[in-house]
Amino acid sequence: MTRTLIRPATPFSPAINRLSKLAALDPGALAALAEAASRPQTVRPRRELLVEGRDVTGPQLILSGWAARVRILMDGRRQFLNFLLPGDLIGLYHHRRPVSPTTIVALTEVSTCFPPAWGSHATLDEAYAVSHALDEAHLLAQIARLGRMNAMERIGDLMLELHERLSLSDLTQGRSYELPITQETLADALGLTAVHVNRMLQVARRAGDLIWSTRSMTIPDPKHLARKVGRAPAKVVAS
Repeated sequence: MTRTLIRPATPFSPAINRLSKLAALDPGALAALAEAASRPQTVRPRRELLVEGRDVTGPQLILSGWAARVRILMDGRRQFLNFLLPGDLIGLYHHRRPVSPTTIVALTEVSTCFPPAWGSHATLDEAYAVSHALDEAHLLAQIARLGRMNAMERIGDLMLELHERLSLSDLTQGRSYELPITQETLADALGLTAVHVNRMLQVARRAGDLIWSTRSMTIPDPKHLARKVGRAPAKVVAS
């Protein structure tokens, strides 16, 4: 199915662009999203958007910035379960008194808004449903990375996933994208040490697979890297 991207006139268009690519949003849905995005809330880096085990007071749509789902163990070790990017939804549940299964923390300054309610627009409900399916697919991909991939495959697979996801929000520049995280954060996401991540990134640079410069990542040949690590993009709707 061919979907037409409508670009609303809003400073928070990356999030709306993503939802517009997940479903063919009608004018009413776009207007409701633009209205919601006009009332943003800001979360500073390292602050929590949700806390594991606490009540979820309502859904949030990430308008800008990066956050992450994280599980912190008793001894202080942490595992990032997945990254949350502009256009991602958190806390969108359909049962009474939902409780957050994980903590969600801002990695950069994050802007969020309360999205239009489920059931208010049919096309928006479809976008929400596809977004939920993608969220599940990304979590399953993380399980596969941690369970069966070697260090180089984990890094390459995640960098490709981030490029694919940011492309939905028009936040890539060709084969490059902003990567505002540290190698330590990447290590916590991939179950590796920061030293090992640094070593593998140097190997990837020499091989021409990845180029990580200050706050940005470039993948010179995404198709070649995908073949090399065995990556297939997430597919959650029929084409």
